[in-house]
Amino acid sequence: MSTRMETNDLSVFFGENQAIKNVSMKISTNKVTSVIGPSGCGKSTFIKSLNRMNELTGKAKTTGEVFLDGNNTYDKGYDVVVLRKKVGMIFQKPNPFPKSIYDNVAFGPRIHEIHNKKTLDKIVEETLKKAALWNEVSDRLNSSAMELSGGQQQRLCIARALAVEPEVILMDEPCSALDPLATAKIESLIRVLSESYTVVIVTHNMQQASRVSDYTAFLYLGKLIEYGETKTIFENPQNELTERYITGEFG
Repeated sequence: MSTRMETNDLSVFFGENQAIKNVSMKISTNKVTSVIGPSGCGKSTFIKSLNRMNELTGKAKTTGEVFLDGNNTYDKGYDVVVLRKKVGMIFQKPNPFPKSIYDNVAFGPRIHEIHNKKTLDKIVEETLKKAALWNEVSDRLNSSAMELSGGQQQRLCIARALAVEPEVILMDEPCSALDPLATAKIESLIRVLSESYTVVIVTHNMQQASRVSDYTAFLYLGKLIEYGETKTIFENPQNELTERYITGEFG
């Protein structure tokens, strides 16, 4: 199994608080990796370290290495703009721009100097299809994205991330603000996306992790307690702490 991303002895500090403690793990290409663990255990901090988003707070200090396609993304000369193009992020709450559906999807390509209308039209159509949204919005591309339902807005945010042709898609609890029907659509989409992209999803929902992911990492108090194939983690965990968490004893 080829590795798309890898962390080596990764630690993240916010002042005196060490949120991530020496985490080393490999993230497989074109697979879904879920990150589980109780609230406050470092899940979101961990995935934000994969595209250096913790730095945006201005308070994070990161040590160790994060490799994308064999290159350390924390090297001094590594272009963070390129990193965030290659490693896209979907947040917990849908955050469409207060623009049209079309302009939301075209936003990234325009930043990367694509302005030809025919090219943009093609990108918008293709990425909305990839995000399973085209059939629902193709007749109202100039309508405001704010008029869409929560589930549609989240799929629009996925389309917006896909429009700049990433290699990896990070999802931080992408269904937590959605109803069961919208959640089912996003879960089904995640499985389809993993055929073309590497997906890392943070989820507090055990059932969701077992349904959508190929691999599961269990974080507790900033430490990686156990990591392996999802089926093994859920059916035959090697660590007592993992078992206690999965069976609902705490969390």
